[in-house]
Amino acid sequence: MSQTIVIFGASGDLTSRKLIPALYQLFRKGRFCEPVRIVGFSRSPFSHDQWRAKLAETTAQFAGKKFDPAIWAEFAQQIYYHAGDVGKAEDFRTLGKFLDELEVENKSDGTNNKDKGGRLYYLSMAPRFYQPAIEQLGQSGLADEQHGCRRIVIEKPFGTDLASSRELNREIHQVFGEHQVYRIDHYLGKETVQNLMVLRFANTIFEPIWNRNYIDHVQITVAEEVDVGSRAGYYDSAGVIRDMIQNHLLQLLMVTAMEAPVRYEADSIRNEKVKVLQAIEPLDAKQVQTDTFRSQYRGYTASEGVEPTSRTATFAAVKLSIDNWRWQGVPFYLRSGKAMSCRTTQIVIQFHAPPHKLFEDSPRDLGEANRLVIQVQPAEGIQIHFQTKVPDAGMRMRQTDLGFNYQKEFRGSMPEAYERLLLDAFEGDASLFARADEVEAAWQICDPILDAWKSSDRPTLYMYDPGFWGPDECREWMLAQGREWFDTCPVLG
Repeated sequence: MSQTIVIFGASGDLTSRKLIPALYQLFRKGRFCEPVRIVGFSRSPFSHDQWRAKLAETTAQFAGKKFDPAIWAEFAQQIYYHAGDVGKAEDFRTLGKFLDELEVENKSDGTNNKDKGGRLYYLSMAPRFYQPAIEQLGQSGLADEQHGCRRIVIEKPFGTDLASSRELNREIHQVFGEHQVYRIDHYLGKETVQNLMVLRFANTIFEPIWNRNYIDHVQITVAEEVDVGSRAGYYDSAGVIRDMIQNHLLQLLMVTAMEAPVRYEADSIRNEKVKVLQAIEPLDAKQVQTDTFRSQYRGYTASEGVEPTSRTATFAAVKLSIDNWRWQGVPFYLRSGKAMSCRTTQIVIQFHAPPHKLFEDSPRDLGEANRLVIQVQPAEGIQIHFQTKVPDAGMRMRQTDLGFNYQKEFRGSMPEAYERLLLDAFEGDASLFARADEVEAAWQICDPILDAWKSSDRPTLYMYDPGFWGPDECREWMLAQGREWFDTCPVLG
């Protein structure tokens, strides 16, 4: 069955930087079993050839050495453009006619038959345009599955709080059934996140110790080396909780903590993920004071679009508890920040220290105990930290590690997350996409934190210098709990 992807907001940065390069790579690798037509929809007045030429330049830039002009020339024949405004019904009617014309197959017997293929509508636009685009898709009949499957892909943010996420879901469900909706979080398309499920559920050595009996705590860190840059205006209204923790970090938490699904299929996987969020008791105002930490890097308020008196947090650490049989008493620490020491996304499984000190040099604290480090990006891989004896030195020990590195093992660059996610959306596999109840459950965890941070009794907003691992006070906050952050930049190559 052939497919058509319609990209709304096609002249935007996401399309040229991520979507078209990902579709080109899928084409280059022969991942499409049937023809795929790509239609850009935006207000900019491009012809087909003008848009193709523009995309050729940007794809060559972002695909790098993988860009082959000959392959691109073949791929570009599948790219089309239709100018229009998401707020105008007439533009959707003309879009529908244009898609119908594209999807007519010229048979060898001279007859013309409508191709009952699938359509994928991708909302690559600012969230304020979601509602009018969805409404117009419904009113124009473009969401009707009478002539083939119709799916919609929606980029984050999925609302700005629980109330707005519920309203967005209500608007979506007036036009599309939940089975048609693909809420995309590119973190779930990363190979290392998917490998975490393989690590846990395809090996027998980890699952017996993946619980409160052996694990002291879990750290999930998403550190960004860059500051807010040109996104300062948006970021000042969002902050680190909305921008990173509500989606990316909670997604990583769910995959880390979920139970094994009955089958590797979308509903079973997403059911188990939602159960994790449902087992997290939202923090009350008193717990927000003790179990969250917020900070802002120095110089943030000088960014264009930011008020000089802004109290928006660019760094946050949150301690959450999962109240179920497996994880009772095991804290999960989520941490994210801008302008930090390096760019890294990592999950640290910190095991208990040995219960008995047999050797004089045995681990004395958690910093020297066994640790499993899952590097999600950019040095994708896994390391196990454990104690070994130093040769010719009595019984002196040293922590060392065993490591697995994706690029060294498979000798190739990692595919972009959007490649996997777009292919799954074409094939109707929603395993790596968020469901409505999952999104709302995540907001139920984050809303109390955001509300408490706006109150008069909010936690202190600390300051930190760019280029470090956040403020010293956050390190002291962790040490006061008998633990310490794993602050190590990944080694690339």
